[in-house]
Amino acid sequence: MSEKQWEIQPEDEGQRLDKLVARKSGLSRAEVRRLFEEKRVKIGRRPVSKGDVARAGSLLVVSLVEGPPGAIPEENPLIPLRILMERDDIVVVDKPAGQPTAPLRIGETGTLANALAGRYPEMRSLGPNPREPGLIHRLDNDTSGVLVAARIQRAYDALVEALREGKLQKLYLAICHDLDGALPDQGSLEIPLAPHPKDRRRVLACLHPRDVERLAPRPAITYYAVKRRHGDLALLELKAPRALRHQLRAHLAAIRCPLVGDVLYGAPPREDLRRHALHASSVIWGGSAAVPAFTVHSPLPVELERLLDG
Repeated sequence: MSEKQWEIQPEDEGQRLDKLVARKSGLSRAEVRRLFEEKRVKIGRRPVSKGDVARAGSLLVVSLVEGPPGAIPEENPLIPLRILMERDDIVVVDKPAGQPTAPLRIGETGTLANALAGRYPEMRSLGPNPREPGLIHRLDNDTSGVLVAARIQRAYDALVEALREGKLQKLYLAICHDLDGALPDQGSLEIPLAPHPKDRRRVLACLHPRDVERLAPRPAITYYAVKRRHGDLALLELKAPRALRHQLRAHLAAIRCPLVGDVLYGAPPREDLRRHALHASSVIWGGSAAVPAFTVHSPLPVELERLLDG
């Protein structure tokens, strides 16, 4: 078990401790909740509750459980890596659809994190979760495209903070259903999201005030622009400054334009596609003193391009 410590700054005064821990650590809401439930968040030596508020000058201490042996094994030569950019501070790869970003179970070896940690062993010490060494963000299993990982602590800290503040720009290409052709050429979807109360695999787009009141969803906004139309399908470019879990998928489903192949969110199954039609096409970083600028692109995969040519 390792410890992370932060002195609470004046600008953090009055903030809920669970939100502060999430911001400082980069952990998910579920992971942060577990930390509080297991009494692994303390002010000094005193365990605190997630609803407690921060007091400037206090020492926030978080105990992190190390990953089990074998969670991040040595590089498996059967796991290919498509490297889009490699520098001393970062590496950017093109994740294929169907590959998990990181392992969820002991002994799981076919993930992108396994391959990265094997090829770049310096990543193993980066980040609060040993199963996600160096990863700045994640992609769903069936989402392909650009993913950024850090090789040094300075780059990790700077890019995680940039992602949290919406300064690391991520663009996506998506093919969605538009059965009545009513989807405007561009617009934004501002629909709060919450974990689905009946299905842990999904999130719920809270369109009804009743859901907003009972589920306390997080705000979420997605910007879109139609790039091409083909019959009842539309190719969109999507941008979400602070994307939440499944945000793009849930937002499109909420307006009755689910991603092609996204059966979990209501799209009809297709025999010619074994994934959902979402691709992380670009990551753009304007640069800082800690991490020089970079722009990386990945074209729409062939299996998705075919949907628009048939």
